[in-house]
Amino acid sequence: MIFENLPTTPTSEELLDKAFSRAARSGRAKGGREAQESMLQTSSNILGDNLHNVVTEWPDFDQVDPFYYELADAILRKEFDSDSGVDRLRQHLSEISWAASKTHDLGREYMGKLPHDTDGARKIRKQAFARMGSVMNQIADDLEAVGRARDALKNLPTIEPDDPTVVVAGYPNVGKSSFANEVSSAKIETAEYPFTTKGIRVGHFEHDRVRWQLVDTPGLLDRPADERNEIENQAVSALAHAGDVILFFLDPSGTCGYPLEDQRALRAEVAAQFPDVPLVTVCNKIDLSDEVEADCYMSVETGEGVAEALEAAVEAVGYEPRLPFEE
Repeated sequence: MIFENLPTTPTSEELLDKAFSRAARSGRAKGGREAQESMLQTSSNILGDNLHNVVTEWPDFDQVDPFYYELADAILRKEFDSDSGVDRLRQHLSEISWAASKTHDLGREYMGKLPHDTDGARKIRKQAFARMGSVMNQIADDLEAVGRARDALKNLPTIEPDDPTVVVAGYPNVGKSSFANEVSSAKIETAEYPFTTKGIRVGHFEHDRVRWQLVDTPGLLDRPADERNEIENQAVSALAHAGDVILFFLDPSGTCGYPLEDQRALRAEVAAQFPDVPLVTVCNKIDLSDEVEADCYMSVETGEGVAEALEAAVEAVGYEPRLPFEE
């Protein structure tokens, strides 16, 4: 996942301590004007290089897959309590990039001012340190914000946008999770998204030697849009980029606790939200009732029709893997 390897973002104070302590050590190894010059160069290089690294470790969001872009934007909007997420992060990174250049420039500027006498050189070096400290104070909030952004994004569950993906939807207790656990070869992994307390479940299964993803979205696609907040709705729109087919579950028995009329209304709403994604309707709990129009009929409880429902989802996608010679 593109955000999981982002390094910890240092604070302004940590970088200043690092730069000035290293500078002091370099100065002790020399004497006179040369010591002051070494301290200047060391401090400006450490500050400039570390700030530059903070910026360049982030991916270019213009090149990020639309799924992760929208997801990151939704999460950062919540983190920054702002109408913009990625754009706000870009602003913070831009300020840090400015500071990286400025600290390098200050090092060069003040090295050019160093007189030949030691006392004069020490005075100029101290002036440079004060300027560098001022620059770092200006971006203290930016570094803190970038650090929070990194912490918010680093643990996103891995969903590969290029892999064929089945998204399951429907009201709670209609059998989605049981189905996911049944058809996935490995135990479903549950990972917390910052915008839902229930987490996103990601599982995998193999079909014709192709690895598929199966994504369950409790807290998002299990209730009407007017019950979701703006950030949750944006997270739903992000799923449109990842999903290749939606498997929508209906429970005509009513044992899920939701009237069939409401379930149908949610299905229509999900279809409208994902107009370009095939939607396969699954009637579950046929051991209790099958009184509803659907594409597939099954019972996770008995196992009847489960494989056929998964096959219907795969066929709706019509996915064909790209072979190496087709690159």
